[in-house]
Amino acid sequence: MADNGGMRIAYMALLSTLAGKQPAAIDGLTPQQRFFLGWANGWCQNRTDALSRMLVTVDPHSPGRWRVNGVVSNMPEFQEAYHCKPNAAMVRQNACRVW
Repeated sequence: MADNGGMRIAYMALLSTLAGKQPAAIDGLTPQQRFFLGWANGWCQNRTDALSRMLVTVDPHSPGRWRVNGVVSNMPEFQEAYHCKPNAAMVRQNACRVW
């Protein structure tokens, strides 16, 4: 839940910084797309299956994949940035919104 709320606040800060301007795309990605890509890159992990199994028993946090997908799939802003269709896998029908 904290990731969900934190991402929403960070995205609002991005929009405030852009102040209605739409800078040119970089490497074909808009600032909004780069925002979400940065979040995903921050949670990239390379773990063995054994380590992953052990961590789910001792670490209270979700694995990176679920921290990323769980948050952005609840954000209409992500869906808009990447032009997701309403039935796409990364679109939650009953999205959770925090703050």
